[in-house]
Amino acid sequence: MKRIGVLTSGGDAQGMNAALRAVVRAGLDHGADVFAIMEGYQGLVQGGEAIRPMEWGSVGGILQRGGTVIGTARSKEFRTREGRLRAVENLIRFGIDGLVVIGGDGSLTGADTLRAEWSELVAELRGTGRIEPDEADRYPHLAVVGLVGSIDNDFWGTDITIGADSALHRIVDAIDAIGSTAASHQRSFVVEVMGRNSGYLALMSALATGADWVLIPESPPDVDDWEGKMCEVLSAGRKAGKRDSIVIVAEGAIDRNGNRIGAEHVRQVLADRLGEDVRLTILGHVQRGGAPSAYDRTMSTLVGVAAVEELLGAAADSVPQVIGMRRNRVIGRPLMECVARTQDINRAIQERDFARAMDLRGRGFAQSFAIQRTLVRSLPHAPDPERRRLRIGVLNAGAPAPGMNAAVRVAVRLGLDHGHDVLGIEGGFRGLIENRMRSFAWMDVDHWASLGGAELGTGRVRPSGKDLYAIARTLEERALDGLLVVGGWSGYDAALTLVRERGNFPAFAIPIVCVPASINNNLPGSEVSIGADTALNSIVDALNKIKQSAVASRRCFVVEVMGRRCGYLALMAMLAGGAERAYLHEEGITLDGLHQDVAMLNDGFARGKRLGVMIRSERAHPIYTTQFIADLLEAEGGDLYEVRRSVLGHLQQGGDPTPFDRILATRYVYRAMATLEDLALQGEIEAVCVGQIGSESRVSPLEDIVRAYDVENERPKKQWWMDLRATAAMLAQPGPRVEPNPASSEGR
Repeated sequence: MKRIGVLTSGGDAQGMNAALRAVVRAGLDHGADVFAIMEGYQGLVQGGEAIRPMEWGSVGGILQRGGTVIGTARSKEFRTREGRLRAVENLIRFGIDGLVVIGGDGSLTGADTLRAEWSELVAELRGTGRIEPDEADRYPHLAVVGLVGSIDNDFWGTDITIGADSALHRIVDAIDAIGSTAASHQRSFVVEVMGRNSGYLALMSALATGADWVLIPESPPDVDDWEGKMCEVLSAGRKAGKRDSIVIVAEGAIDRNGNRIGAEHVRQVLADRLGEDVRLTILGHVQRGGAPSAYDRTMSTLVGVAAVEELLGAAADSVPQVIGMRRNRVIGRPLMECVARTQDINRAIQERDFARAMDLRGRGFAQSFAIQRTLVRSLPHAPDPERRRLRIGVLNAGAPAPGMNAAVRVAVRLGLDHGHDVLGIEGGFRGLIENRMRSFAWMDVDHWASLGGAELGTGRVRPSGKDLYAIARTLEERALDGLLVVGGWSGYDAALTLVRERGNFPAFAIPIVCVPASINNNLPGSEVSIGADTALNSIVDALNKIKQSAVASRRCFVVEVMGRRCGYLALMAMLAGGAERAYLHEEGITLDGLHQDVAMLNDGFARGKRLGVMIRSERAHPIYTTQFIADLLEAEGGDLYEVRRSVLGHLQQGGDPTPFDRILATRYVYRAMATLEDLALQGEIEAVCVGQIGSESRVSPLEDIVRAYDVENERPKKQWWMDLRATAAMLAQPGPRVEPNPASSEGR
């Protein structure tokens, strides 16, 4: 049995509390004693009351809180040998032989230094009599695991760090608001965002908001007179019809000579050269504040649980690991390798080796930068006369999904920039049947990145019979060379229908590429769909309000969420919202299970519990409805608690898309348009879908992915997120399955 210490260090980041909660509860559930070290390394040096035993309930109610409830500080003392000597002494006094450190590269380097010096420091403590010989023998080594807590997302080895997604939410919300007032006054705004030597927040917020220019440290402007180039692009945009200009500046932005580019300098340049009223907004620490996003809650939870499992399984000679994410999978990498590569990036920027800096940031970062350079153009490149000009149709299909407009915007601009004609088909396949479409110009989609809903319209029409004749006639009349379908299963099914009818309708022999967009996240060929993140955040926001209402009056809420027969939203809302239960169609609902839930709630409320949240996926069971479950709990709860029912409904489909969904739409459509263009230019007629499976981006034939799809229930036969069921259930327990060590609250 280990004793685990957990601390947060360096700058705070939204999601640290979710990680702390996961570490504490996973540790207790595995039978370990868990101690919170207050105020980071400062508390480790101080010892005493700064190292506190944690119980299951100690981390209740913190999932949705920003910052870190155990505090963080930058400790000068820990940087000295004497400070680390006291830290080791305190760890041994409390019997702690495993440490989870949540922080940036400096904090994780400090943890590895402590681990590397452990034997030497223990020997010194023993030699000076500060610890007993048997204590030195009991603790021959320290196991360390790192979690990267940093809004900057500047750490090599993980796709995203704790807090980065929430910071993007703050930035994007601010820029969306600024954009509306800027357009009202035909004004330019310069927005400075955080990031230190990382341009992640600046670049991704530019992609997500449709900003007109972005300056990042990894790839400075490639001309000396970058000010003139920037003003030329912004001025051309105004002439093309734009009413506003947004320039985003990373706080670490530099030019090709390594000179800092300040946001005030950018503002002054624009004011002088464009002759406009230019405003500067420095977002500052608002980017760190507020409740964490749904993604940060779930991601931080998953890496926190994995950190405990890594720690408890670590051998004496194990290499310390950093637990991070690769797409939607938890991964571990050697801690000091990650630190070294992170420092290599900073060194490359300092040495003005920008190609190496971009390479180390990864392919996804470089690709996003290339896409952004196309999207910020005021007008597309002139068509290449040597290149065949295609006519590409774009439509939405299925239910509305936030991010559809962002997807269409990228498709239009990439297509036009390659010299093609892009036609928007209105109302989904119904528009194809009725020949309702329009040619897009560059500025037609200028502000679509931030818009919710579907400006092109959408629908669930699945063509058959005479509809097929009408579609064939439309395709021939419009001379379409390819079709891009953004949407859900009804869109995929309609595309398959066209493929299977090619023998009867030669006009259907064109390439078709499907892009997954569905809040249900239930599509084949991809584990993540556009719109699901926005829907999940809407649910989590509603749960926050519901829980505030419930805790005031001892209530249990039964909350119904969308998803049809796919339980993704229900289970992920349980993880992100801290609910007690999620009812899924995949598992069904039994009377015995409901009986156990009643007993769990009654026991909890009898012991002083003040709120409960049960989440039901909308089609979890035909008989045990949301109302039935609420009535059952009301009848069996007696005077212990009241029960309320909440059906969230279509608010889950509404609202502006989250940064995650906007960026996902951009990346998917970038791949989709490249695929569609290649197929059409080569005379191929394949029908495929783009998506993400595990850590890989894939293009899959539509006919192949259907074999792995449960068509009756409209969900993949194997769903990756069901593997998270055990973690969600463990964290939702009223207490650990393993009784804690009775001496856990005592120092040694």
